[in-house]
This record gives sequence, C-alpha cells and structure tokens, in this order.
Amino acid sequence: MSNDSQPSRQSPTGAQLLDAIRFLTILPVPDSDRAPEPDWLTRAMTFFPIVGVGIGVISAMVLLLGNSLFGHGLAALLAVAASVIITGAMHEDGLADTFDSFGGGWSVARRLEIMKDSRLGTYGGLALGLDVALRATALAQLPLWAALAALVACHAAARATPGFVKRKLAYAGEISAMKVSYAEEPMRKDERVLVLITVALAALPLLLVSPVALIAGLGFGAALAATIATWAKRLLGGYTGDVLGATEQMFEIGFLLGVAAVLAS
Repeated sequence: MSNDSQPSRQSPTGAQLLDAIRFLTILPVPDSDRAPEPDWLTRAMTFFPIVGVGIGVISAMVLLLGNSLFGHGLAALLAVAASVIITGAMHEDGLADTFDSFGGGWSVARRLEIMKDSRLGTYGGLALGLDVALRATALAQLPLWAALAALVACHAAARATPGFVKRKLAYAGEISAMKVSYAEEPMRKDERVLVLITVALAALPLLLVSPVALIAGLGFGAALAATIATWAKRLLGGYTGDVLGATEQMFEIGFLLGVAAVLAS
C-alpha cells in the first residue's frame, strides 16, 4: 500500500543545501525532516557559495532591469539593495556590530559585550554607509556585462570566506549551542574542494570578460577579508559570527573595487 502521506526524506546533501538557503536568505524553503545535527552549520557552509550564486543572479537581474529603466548608476544601487533584502541584511548586521565592537571597546570582554548589543553605534553606522556606497559606486563604474558577471562571482566568492576564516582562527564568542554548530567541527577537505570548484565556476563569466579583473577582484577581496580576520585575532582572540559576516562584506567591497580598478569605464 502506498504511503503518500509520509513526507519524502531529504538526502543529506539536499538538507544541507536547504540549511544554507534558510540560514543565508529570507527565501521560503521546505521545512527539514531531519533532526538538526550539532555540526549542521559547518556542513551547510559547503553550499554557501552556491547560495551566493543565486543571490548574485537575482542581483544581476535587478541590475539589468534597473539599467533599462533608470540608467546604470541607480541600477547599481538597486542591485546592492536587492542583495541586502534577500539576505535580510545578515552580513551587513555583522559588519556594523564588528566595527562598533572594534571601535568602541577597550577590552576583549567589552568588545564582545558591544558586539551583542542590538543598538547601532557611530562606527557601525559609518561602516554600513561606506559599505553600501563603495559597492554601489564600484558596480556603477563597470560596463553592464562586466557588472553582471562581477555580481555572480562576487557573491559566490564572498560566501566562501567564512568557512576559511573559521578554519584559521579560534572561536572567541560565548559558548552556546550555535557555537558548537560551527566552531568545533572544521570543514572537511572534500567540502573545501567543492567550495573552490563552485567559486571557480561562478567566476568563469568574469574570467571570460577579463582575467586580470578577476585576479584583481579576488586579490583585493581576500586582502580586505584577511585584514578584518587579523584585526579580530588581535582584538578578540579569534572570530565570532559577526566577524564572519564582516569578512564576507569586506570581501564583497574589495572584490568590486578590484574589478573596477581594471575595468572602470
């Protein structure tokens, strides 16, 4: 007798992809039929760049539509706004909290306390304003097809950074269930390889436009992300969830600035 009333069980890969979409975006996804495992977020990080590709494609579609309606400058701002909306400003929140913490705290304990405060301070507000302005302005400097390719590559590559940062740094936040989910279990070698393959495929359109621009984007992005990670190690002793969000945002800024440095029209 058929048991159609029972929900179909998701494969581990499918469940991890849904976890990544659920964690990184506000997009509706089916509920998981699996009990959450302690390392669920680390396993989901394997699929962060894939979700980044989707975010980049949506942002690129907004850029393309906005360009036909309003011109390139406003379209670039709308494309950035689209990514903010899709992700629920998750990474931007981490960036603001990180800069408020680093700028306003005089001890590790105080910096961690500021980082947990939901209020937006001067340093965080300035960081957010410059973040959006730099990304939108850099994007507006690019020829349309280069901008579309850069968006997809940027969002995929930026979402690979948290997994690599947490592999290099110790966890500095409070011990909690969430901490166990991504701090105690590193990404496996096969997962890191899949992340790199995804980023490489996402970067292929930009590679065809300009290999030099792609290299510049990756170099600038990695440099800014590494700066935040180094800063976090010195001021906190390691990373937190907010720091991971900040490194993602700094990579986006650096990537677009690097591409614009080569291809700005």
